[in-house]
Amino acid sequence: MLKRQQHNPFHWALDNLEEVERNKRARYTVPWRYAILRLHEAVQAMVPHLNDHDRERFKNGLARVFIDCYAAIPSESIRRLLALREAGVITILALGHDYEMAVEQEKTVITSEQNRYTFDVFIDARGQKPLKNKDLPFPHLREQLLATGEEIPEVGDDYTLREPPEVRGRIAFAAIPWLMHDQPFVQGITACAEIGAAIAKAISQPASRSRRRLSPLDL
Repeated sequence: MLKRQQHNPFHWALDNLEEVERNKRARYTVPWRYAILRLHEAVQAMVPHLNDHDRERFKNGLARVFIDCYAAIPSESIRRLLALREAGVITILALGHDYEMAVEQEKTVITSEQNRYTFDVFIDARGQKPLKNKDLPFPHLREQLLATGEEIPEVGDDYTLREPPEVRGRIAFAAIPWLMHDQPFVQGITACAEIGAAIAKAISQPASRSRRRLSPLDL
């Protein structure tokens, strides 16, 4: 990590792109990258069973390694970014960990310790974050879930709601941001297919158990 931080990020991206293209032509798989890619699938099953201390260690360490690996950017996207940078269209602003973002009607203002930036158009592409019952956009369902006293929806292993009783087994709740509390790496068409199959099965077979509820793992 330190080595990467010491380089211009665009220079690093170009070097990495060239390495990736060489490996593609040679049909070569980088062993350690593939090991990490597959390991996160096994480790994810362990996450719901970690205590608070170990979850914090996981969030600040290994989880970020996994994300850097499986959230890789396609080569074509890197080429576009490099072309935009070459044309002087984009740059990188280092905000640090302590900054505030205010989204207003006509602009977005980001304030860091050293600077203040104003944007007429701002696209937040940082990816999905874990959400709670209070964040649900459907007013009536949100009210029902908040009335249970829980911060996170209780869903069965078939992704249908277990609480409150009046909706039990009647509403499938498979929105990714509300599943990330115990599946921090859930993403992609494979996960969608598995979730869809579980919901389809729920039509004829009720859930056998509830999924374990945990506080969100904010990565």
